[in-house]
Amino acid sequence: MRILGLDEAGRGCVLGDLVVGAFCCDESERDLVVATGATDSKKLSRKKRESIREKLLQIGENRLISITPAEIDAGNLNRLEEAAFIDHIIHFNPDLVIIDAPAHPKAIPAIVSRMKAEVTIALGRCPEFKVEPKADLTYPICGAASIFAKVDRDQKIDALGPVGSGYPSDPKTRAWLTGFFEREEPLPDCVRKRWGSIRKLRQKSLL
Repeated sequence: MRILGLDEAGRGCVLGDLVVGAFCCDESERDLVVATGATDSKKLSRKKRESIREKLLQIGENRLISITPAEIDAGNLNRLEEAAFIDHIIHFNPDLVIIDAPAHPKAIPAIVSRMKAEVTIALGRCPEFKVEPKADLTYPICGAASIFAKVDRDQKIDALGPVGSGYPSDPKTRAWLTGFFEREEPLPDCVRKRWGSIRKLRQKSLL
């Protein structure tokens, strides 16, 4: 049985891509994945994430889909992420899909129903779905997807320069963004311009 884990990194950021990660392996390799220490990437240091990622490269297959700030501004973040999940599922054609829930538990049945419909049309069959909050913490294969997404996301943020973590609560990120408003310069393409936190920073800089 092939098992696919899916998770994202960067959902709550104001900078950079949303990275949707996938990790797929055979059920017979599950213990090997557990042995790497794969879990929710947010529970691991950067060095530990990178170390575990190297071990996972020797076990299963990984795949990443990046959703740009422009795409996020022009669309619906939930549906964009859902489409990325579907793309990964069709690519790997697994028997079981484990997804870290992208929404409130009450919304999960509708999300699963839409994904099952599209996957069935594409593949002529439908895998079993497990969509749960904190699935990256509960299921190491989903944790592996979290790690691949987070490591890639960190690298993308690093490439932007001294911008902080990219989260609106980060003082370094806020200061970097405020500089554009104070200098009356347009925001760069790496910024999710439609986010409420951006509007609030702009208003505050004008006071």
